[in-house]
Amino acid sequence: MKLGKKIVKLRIPILILATLLLIPAAIGYLKTRTNYDILTYLPKDIETMKGQNILAEDFGTGAFSMVVVEGLPDKDIASLSEKIEKVDHVERVLSYASMTNGAIPIEVLPDDLRETIQQGDADLMMVFYDTTLSADETLNAVEEIRSIAGESVFIGGMSAVVIDTKNLSDHEVPIYVAIAVVLCLLVLELNMDSFLIPILFLLSIGCAILYNMGSNVFKGEISYVTKALAAVLQLAVTMDYSIFLWHSYCAEKEKTDDNNTAMAVAIDNTFSSVIGSSITTVAGFIALMFMSFTLGFDMGLVMAKGVVLGVLSCVTILPSMILIFDKAIEKTRHKSLMPDFSKISPWIVKRFYVFLIIFALLIVPAYYGQAHNKVYYNLDSSLPKELESIQANEKLEKEFNMASTHMILLDSNLGDKQVRELIDEVNAVDGVKTTLGIQALEGAGLPREMMPEKIVDILDDGEYQLLFVMSEYKVASDEVNAQCDEINDIIDRYDSKGMLIGEAPCTEDLIKITDHDFNIVNSVSIVLVALIIICVFRSVSLPVLLVSVIEFAIFINMGIPHYTGATLPFVASIVIGTIQLGSTVDYAILMTNKYKEARISGMDRDKSVTAALEGSINSIFVSALSFFAATFGVGLYSKIDMISSLCVLMARGAIISMFVVILLLPAVLKVFDKVIIHTTAGFGAVRPGKMSQHLRPTYR
Repeated sequence: MKLGKKIVKLRIPILILATLLLIPAAIGYLKTRTNYDILTYLPKDIETMKGQNILAEDFGTGAFSMVVVEGLPDKDIASLSEKIEKVDHVERVLSYASMTNGAIPIEVLPDDLRETIQQGDADLMMVFYDTTLSADETLNAVEEIRSIAGESVFIGGMSAVVIDTKNLSDHEVPIYVAIAVVLCLLVLELNMDSFLIPILFLLSIGCAILYNMGSNVFKGEISYVTKALAAVLQLAVTMDYSIFLWHSYCAEKEKTDDNNTAMAVAIDNTFSSVIGSSITTVAGFIALMFMSFTLGFDMGLVMAKGVVLGVLSCVTILPSMILIFDKAIEKTRHKSLMPDFSKISPWIVKRFYVFLIIFALLIVPAYYGQAHNKVYYNLDSSLPKELESIQANEKLEKEFNMASTHMILLDSNLGDKQVRELIDEVNAVDGVKTTLGIQALEGAGLPREMMPEKIVDILDDGEYQLLFVMSEYKVASDEVNAQCDEINDIIDRYDSKGMLIGEAPCTEDLIKITDHDFNIVNSVSIVLVALIIICVFRSVSLPVLLVSVIEFAIFINMGIPHYTGATLPFVASIVIGTIQLGSTVDYAILMTNKYKEARISGMDRDKSVTAALEGSINSIFVSALSFFAATFGVGLYSKIDMISSLCVLMARGAIISMFVVILLLPAVLKVFDKVIIHTTAGFGAVRPGKMSQHLRPTYR
């Protein structure tokens, strides 16, 4: 009880220090950069990422935007080009006028080239930036160009998508937190026996969340997905610890009149109990850090850190608040408004065979469904259609039949004849509209010596020459992936140094890498959680049984989208199973721990399973409902489908895990009772009729 006594004694300094620490935490939060470009989390050693670095370092052009101009005469387009070129970090603007200096009438250009740069009253321009596509400077430049351009100009490309993602995410994130807090508060007010204590819970967890987000300043930046989910998810997974402390404190108060003594014991009980619970959750997040797509490392590190800070806050800040506001808490006492679910435990246990039959009927379709989900990788698919960048990309597709743009980097020393032959082969690939480069312009009748120097610099830096491939196929489609593979084969025949880069090739790499990551993350999370259960129970059979129960819940959760026809963002298919396993296996551990206690105390199989369910069902219900409340509202509100889908899946996963543990796990414990007894340490140490004193509930 040494730790508990010290914390109780120092409760006022702890609360003062906790308050003061909010200041550097807030500063750290504000100074932490947010990365809105998911593709930057691809491994740095793959060819597409190396090509992007060459583009930025050698050509001084890290990004470009495709700009559609409607209904403007040539002189106004020229004037607009000049204004855009004056914007900070705009390297140059490429348009028909800038390429030809007006020397060649557009009517004499080859049909495929003319149709690429002009359709009816719509003209196409390319704006090049001297910084990378998601750099703050590029995003600011896009914003300024929008303010200059007016309603008849549509700016497409990844930088425009990133800025719209940024604006929408920055607007929504504070609302996510507000929704999660309000709904959690509602659930807690219904379940707790004091109106004030839920507010103290949220204040304590709020401190831990701000410390976590502020400490990210040492990372330099976090992804917008992590930023959007971190606070909500940390609130959801650490609420249990506060509930346990409160219940433990109330139980100890019945044994003594000294609140300080009661809290000291409660702190020690809570700390030793939630260590095991938090480790399984941390293990799930650590598993994400094994992804080669480093968005997983970003999310895993931030969330694992958040759970640790949540535990520390629960045993330091919250006890201090409770003791200081004890009188106010007592004045707001009331009976819990939620019914006692433990009374249905005998009914569930008695009909265990029904739930085994349901399991047998559901396992195959659940497994099939989760294995055959439709997944999208096109990042702008997660954004609302009314955003400017999405409308611009639709204009490109509708007006110019151009859904994506690739870039080919070739050795500058490659002969013009070979480059022309390469261009001809690339143009013959299905879905390629045309290929632009110096040789293509020369073939259209514009000699190299007549081209403006700034245009030549864009397309040839002396070491590499650059070609632009206009494609009719959408990013992340099977058609564009096949197209990229075919173009890569052509490039390899002409230039061993050559490479294909751009959003579509990067996304194809993303598909390959995340498919591999899915298997790695699932395997690592299962192994880590199983090892923790082995250590907790010293059992060979229980890790298999408990993980299998939660995996069944995961299969149901992830299988539902297949049967509803929903298409999930690729991130969901990788991270949800791991998060659900790490966050909800605690429900199974709680019940199993109570079953073990009852069994070694002398109860028979049926009574032990019933007692375990009675002793855990209310805690499981409150925990799952809190998790649901923290995530479901955000899922309904968010206009960013990647965030919305993740939150809906997490919310639904918590409820499904709750039902599976309450209904199926008792049946599993009952059926495998003899196996558990003979493969788990401790069952033979206590004779029937004697209550075990060395074991007590480990969770909550």
